[in-house]
Amino acid sequence: MTETVVCQPAGELPGTPDCFSRLWTPYRMAYIQGDNRPTNQAAGQQCPFCRAPVVSDQDGLVVHRGRLAFVVMNLYPYSPGHLLVCPYRHIAEYTGLTDEELDDIARLTQSALRTLSSVSQPAGFNLGINQGEVAGAGIAGHLHQHVVPRWAGDTNFLPIVAQTRAIPQLLADARSLLAGHWIEVNR
Repeated sequence: MTETVVCQPAGELPGTPDCFSRLWTPYRMAYIQGDNRPTNQAAGQQCPFCRAPVVSDQDGLVVHRGRLAFVVMNLYPYSPGHLLVCPYRHIAEYTGLTDEELDDIARLTQSALRTLSSVSQPAGFNLGINQGEVAGAGIAGHLHQHVVPRWAGDTNFLPIVAQTRAIPQLLADARSLLAGHWIEVNR
């Protein structure tokens, strides 16, 4: 004999459980609506990558500071531990980086890979720079390199069917974990 499950309507408040097993990700709405994106290409208060290093590491989600670049958590991660390596200087194009900035970004990227490997044991990584809005850069005015840890089976139906990613770790917790292991792992 099979038990019949009756679907009850959702409650009045968003996020109330119901038979549809919705995954509520309200933090994504900020990204969809363009919050934290500069309205122009100029440096300044509107750029989140210019803002992050001038506040505390905790408030700016900065994992590590280099001489000419820094590592920060991605506010809208593709996977847990998604990091961005950014030059301090507000610059849009890779070809405009100085040799010293290139070196610092490359070394910080290596350190990010070592730290994430030690802390999270991903099976692989996606590394990349989306230069220009048409290439997918959410913040086109300030160059940044993505360091995205990947695990076997980490892509499932959610991004395809629901345009949603399930991230099982808070950004502040991931920042604390990675920052706490950075020096130890990169001696």
